[in-house]
Amino acid sequence: MIAALAPIFIAVASLALRLINLSTPKGVVFDEVYYVDGARDFLKYGVEVSGNKPEFIVHPPVGKWLIASGIKLFGDNEFGWRFATAVVGTLLILLFARFVHILFFSPVLTAVAAGLMAMDGLELVHSRTALLDLFLAFFVLLAVYLWHRQRHWYAAIAIGLAMGTKWSALYFLIAIALVSIYRIFTSYSGRALIKPTLIKSLQYGIVPVAVYISTWTGWFLSSRGWDRQWSPNVFASWWHYHAEMLGFHTGLTEKHSYQANPWSWLIMGRPTSFFYESPQGCSSKNCAQEVLAIGTPILWWLGTLSLAVVFGFWLRSIVTKRFDNVLNIVVLGVSAGYLPWFFIQQRTVFTFYAIIFEPFMLLAIIYCAKLLLDSSLAPGVSIGIITSLLALIVLNFIYFIPLFTGGIINYNDWLARMWLESWI
Repeated sequence: MIAALAPIFIAVASLALRLINLSTPKGVVFDEVYYVDGARDFLKYGVEVSGNKPEFIVHPPVGKWLIASGIKLFGDNEFGWRFATAVVGTLLILLFARFVHILFFSPVLTAVAAGLMAMDGLELVHSRTALLDLFLAFFVLLAVYLWHRQRHWYAAIAIGLAMGTKWSALYFLIAIALVSIYRIFTSYSGRALIKPTLIKSLQYGIVPVAVYISTWTGWFLSSRGWDRQWSPNVFASWWHYHAEMLGFHTGLTEKHSYQANPWSWLIMGRPTSFFYESPQGCSSKNCAQEVLAIGTPILWWLGTLSLAVVFGFWLRSIVTKRFDNVLNIVVLGVSAGYLPWFFIQQRTVFTFYAIIFEPFMLLAIIYCAKLLLDSSLAPGVSIGIITSLLALIVLNFIYFIPLFTGGIINYNDWLARMWLESWI
């Protein structure tokens, strides 16, 4: 009974952790400067503007509309800016726990899943910052969850909303569509292929695109949007605008002090500092205040090992043709959320992008925990190993909380948390 209710208790505690002192740090931090400004414009004009002129933006509207909802509820202040991410960050914990429950039907593993997601620093930092990536991760996981449950129409809507947040969701759409079509062609033949193929083409071809286009309603209804008057044909103008956005993303190669090669993401080799200062009344030698977008180190290092194990089992399943849904989902999520970044390494990228595939990394840890529980080890031994690792993660998370939440700490205490030189 306690294990069954654990995800609810964990989610409530996590929401409190996200909402308490949510206004810290004061002012916009990191890319909030773009997204908070965009959310304000959406509330006033339905599109983003700069003064009286249209403003060129490079990300779709959904995430900024969600940020705007918090501003509408609580005002144009730090709490209002970040409220939507705090709520979605909590929902992500519950969604992940639900997914694990459906996959394993184990109250214990479901509780562990909720705990792992709740104790990750990267998820916590995203939950307390008005950026887009947490919304992206939520909609992507929702889409994969619904797809796994065979609720394809709803999955199509979810992936359309994910693309309406950030374009990188497109890789997940492609992966889901290809696997769906593959399943049809391995289950049907001849004329029996026609109907399911057409339905899947509609579900993962037309519906997500229609949802994506609908997220631009504000731009279509306004005459003030960027490129809105480029052509008498509004769709030609919209397409031209997207070509410019694509040009921006493919040409973004400007050096940044916190950019990080994708090879280092899993081990948190170069986390992104969203905010750092020596607070008023403190010298840099006395105290520090930072928001560091870093995953709980021990959790991510364990996740890296777990992914290696899962990919090994997945390759073996291909050879033996004994397929496992969990293995397939982990591989799909990591392949769509992580691998594409290796092909565009010339682009300026950051470790905090890893939030999109984090749920699938955590799922790999859960899978390995299940292997331990089902192994030939004595039950006490396997449970002891899992409990010890969980305790280490909890302690590691607590130790790093000041860096996740922008707490003011002694400079020597801050330096003690810089386990790698590349974290500074």
